[in-house]
Amino acid sequence: MIHHPWQPAAGLNSGLGLPILLPPITTTRKLAFMTDVQVEPVSGRRQQRDFMQLAWRLYREDPNWIPPLRQYQQELLGYRRHPFHDFARVRTFLAYRQGRVVGRIATIINQAHNERYNEQRGFFGFFESIDDQAVADALLDTASRDVAEQGMTALRGPINPSLNYELGLLIDGFHSPPTFMMTYNHPYYQRLIESRENVTKAQDLYAFWGHIDMLSGLDEKLEFVIKEATRRFNIHLRQMERRRFQEEVRTFLDIYNASLVGTWGFVPLSNGELEHMSKTLKHLIVPEMTAVAEVDGKPVAVALGLLDYNPLIKQIDGRLFPFGFIRLLWGRRKIKRVRLLSTNVLPEYQRWGLGLVTLARLVPDVLAWGIQEAEFSWVLESNHLSYKSLKRGGAKLDKTYRIYDLDLDAVSR
Repeated sequence: MIHHPWQPAAGLNSGLGLPILLPPITTTRKLAFMTDVQVEPVSGRRQQRDFMQLAWRLYREDPNWIPPLRQYQQELLGYRRHPFHDFARVRTFLAYRQGRVVGRIATIINQAHNERYNEQRGFFGFFESIDDQAVADALLDTASRDVAEQGMTALRGPINPSLNYELGLLIDGFHSPPTFMMTYNHPYYQRLIESRENVTKAQDLYAFWGHIDMLSGLDEKLEFVIKEATRRFNIHLRQMERRRFQEEVRTFLDIYNASLVGTWGFVPLSNGELEHMSKTLKHLIVPEMTAVAEVDGKPVAVALGLLDYNPLIKQIDGRLFPFGFIRLLWGRRKIKRVRLLSTNVLPEYQRWGLGLVTLARLVPDVLAWGIQEAEFSWVLESNHLSYKSLKRGGAKLDKTYRIYDLDLDAVSR
């Protein structure tokens, strides 16, 4: 969840139940595309477990892989209740060879996206596969047919399950583990997807890296912008307040929604998602990694950093309960890396440098915490202002992710 110029966090609270307000999935037939590869829709708890567990098998020997937060991924897949499914449908599929699971994929019909952009676009996500083109083709063909059967005319991904959560295929930057709530995959996935004739790049996303030592070399032009914007608007800067933290998080999410109306592919969070995320984020955010800019007593810009919980998540193997969540909270004081995932400014104050002012307020608290490294992620390639500002500030392009469009006309229906 959460992006622009830098993107998402996790949802940890969940009830029980399945997606609602949409007709039940009725597809039960097996879908075969190669003589030795069969793809079938997930049905029942056993196949849900197989869908989840495939990643553990595929990345068993990869030291950079971080297991997902299991409950969070179950929510996004629709295996547990999540408000995203109030207006979207997610279907999941498994690929088999000789009875063994060799790949997986999900299709997403996001009604809010299609209404906002007047499209009939489906999405694919949660893609995993062994290094075998036949398996990848069977999965992507299945996804294409599935969304086409639901009336869609285009397919985009990987999106897990929307731009407010996790997305993109890692295509460059395999030298280190991902930061908190960023995706990771094997290098061969790019070849599996781009080998298909019906695939084109939709957008790249970037993750920038910075070390605390780089602050001393901050561009003089950026320092001027920060001082001038502070003077012009008489800005008051502060942390989020602990005593009303959930309310403060909701304010942040409201500004997030309002600030992104012109961003590529953006769909505002629903009221249900806003409520769900505000309850969740209050457990993950530390006030020292937040900044609020006020003009005349009104919050107009926010910056949010999340500690990189990934090393701790690896230790608990993605299990929050019964004791994993406590270990995350107890261990966070030792974390020395932060993901600066979002800086948002209300539209009427944009392009005046308030984003830089808000980020600058974080610096003393980040230093006091002992943070050594920061990742700014993710940044759309079409977000020229953020891209240029990070470059000018000395941040280094560290990882590249890609979103693809698939031509459904190239796949027989």
